[in-house]
Amino acid sequence: MQALQKKHSWFPLLIVLSLLLLTACGKAQNASSPQQGQSAATSVGKEKVVVNIGIQGSTGILSYARDKGAFEEAFAKAGAEVRWHEFASGPPHFEAIASGRLDFGATGGTPVVSAQTGGVDFKAIAVTSDGKRNNAIVIPKNSPITDIKELKGKKIAVAKGSSAYNFLYMVLDRAGLKAEDVQIIHLQPDEARPALDTGAIDAWSTWEPYVTTALVQTQAKSLVTGEDLHIFAPGFLIARTGFTAEHPELTVLFLKTYEEVRQYYVSHLDEVTDEFVKTKKLEREIVSKVLQNSSPILSPITPEFAKAHQEQADFLYSVGAIKKKLDTSQVLESKFVEQALKEAGEKNKPF
Repeated sequence: MQALQKKHSWFPLLIVLSLLLLTACGKAQNASSPQQGQSAATSVGKEKVVVNIGIQGSTGILSYARDKGAFEEAFAKAGAEVRWHEFASGPPHFEAIASGRLDFGATGGTPVVSAQTGGVDFKAIAVTSDGKRNNAIVIPKNSPITDIKELKGKKIAVAKGSSAYNFLYMVLDRAGLKAEDVQIIHLQPDEARPALDTGAIDAWSTWEPYVTTALVQTQAKSLVTGEDLHIFAPGFLIARTGFTAEHPELTVLFLKTYEEVRQYYVSHLDEVTDEFVKTKKLEREIVSKVLQNSSPILSPITPEFAKAHQEQADFLYSVGAIKKKLDTSQVLESKFVEQALKEAGEKNKPF
């Protein structure tokens, strides 16, 4: 037996060499084949990065950018591919981020608070709105309600975790009411609007463009807005932390492209209105009013914005809407937008 082992002592070496060759071939084959959900890169052995962007609503910067292919053009030059994902409100963005299916999006401050409470791995990377004119309590046109104190005992619809959710709690607080003093019904916008129209609810806490759409199409009334109560509630661009860590240059590119689109958007409102009316089949009056009320910005998270966001989280904790006190600065990050704004400068980009 020992003689036989000595005679064939070179067999293990051949086996090892064969395995190494097979492994190398396997790696080469895997490198040339894209993973599921991704496209092959132009250079051999690399995979094209897929950038997943979330969008909600028919109007706004991201909606306009998608229609014009602005992000597709910018990211193609960087060897990346863009994919869009539609959401009814802010909270589902974070569900997608948590599962690795989304890289960027735009939401109000309340979804950001809820996501931090839930331990989602993300960063708020820029401010897009001060939020003063975005939210409102809408009531049917024939409603007898004339004061926010009269909401007591009423059925109020709201998308849980949305910016309008925090707004509703703040309105109730200003009226000296608590959540248990009203009947809060959790409905997404596509469910809440029919409920408002049929009288199944007494009021609806929502945001643009749903506010203006209800006012114009059904002559609903605005009971109170964030501007009326001087409620400062910044909205944010959000990003999956894993993506920003792996692709910081593409994160800056996302923000830079957003700013280029934003500059064109705000300086060509009539043209943008025409575009939305044509592509989204929307009423001109609605689009025009929504755009006038939006006032989109792109800003680093200044101390003023950071303070307002922390106060929002503190308020939600104080009324029991979230279960733990947060240090919101842990999810706020301005380094990418500061670099993007530096690179974008004052340039307007025609599409």
